[in-house]
Amino acid sequence: MPRDDRTVSTDAPEGERLQKVMAAAGVGSRRACEDLIFRRRVTVNGRVAKLGDKVDPTTAVIHVDGERLQVDTRLVYLAMNKPRGVVSTMADEKGRTALADFLGNRVEQRVYHVGRLDADSEGLLLLTNDGTLAHRLMHPSYEVLKTYLCEVAGPIPRNLGKRLAAGVELEDGPVQVDSFKVVDTLGKTAQVELTLHEGRKHIVRRLLAEVGHPVSRLVRTSIGPIKLGDLRAGRTRRLTNAEVAALFKAVED
Repeated sequence: MPRDDRTVSTDAPEGERLQKVMAAAGVGSRRACEDLIFRRRVTVNGRVAKLGDKVDPTTAVIHVDGERLQVDTRLVYLAMNKPRGVVSTMADEKGRTALADFLGNRVEQRVYHVGRLDADSEGLLLLTNDGTLAHRLMHPSYEVLKTYLCEVAGPIPRNLGKRLAAGVELEDGPVQVDSFKVVDTLGKTAQVELTLHEGRKHIVRRLLAEVGHPVSRLVRTSIGPIKLGDLRAGRTRRLTNAEVAALFKAVED
């Protein structure tokens, strides 16, 4: 009798059917998920999955075509456009406006901010209760790129980009940008965009002040693959499944 490739495996007999978990994560219908499993395009905890597999969605690491799925419904991933004047803490003991003031009752889980923006800076912050992902996004060894749009004192010399890419010595060590460009010139001020993987305190402001172009406005526009886009100041949105997968990919070992 020929062997049926649709071998049943039950690594987590008390768990849920893999195709059900995948469908709940937004991959597609259960039948479409079954087809992905049958075509050996799904792995669970590093092993090629089989039809009939059951998984615990709170612990299973599931990949489809090499992209990780977030299947634990307890985990929350948000993008926020932090307004100027808001401190980067969930609550502030001094009574200043903080991040939680913008969430209201829309998020049941307790979330934390990934990294910081000083009170005078604006733009993208990530909020999550996924401690492992948050740690990796902030750890310097993963070199997650962050992009900033800054209004600075002009004019901008033609060689500034090369100087910043070569490295500038600050009091706590050298820093160099991954990319730099002049976006616009507005009289005695200019708009510049720079990308770097540094996470030290006030690093962008200190860097540009050191080279003679103090910052009057700073907006973070991206963290790794996540873009601020047209998200309005003070608003939050949930990351899509594709965005969460891209974040996991950005911090893979």
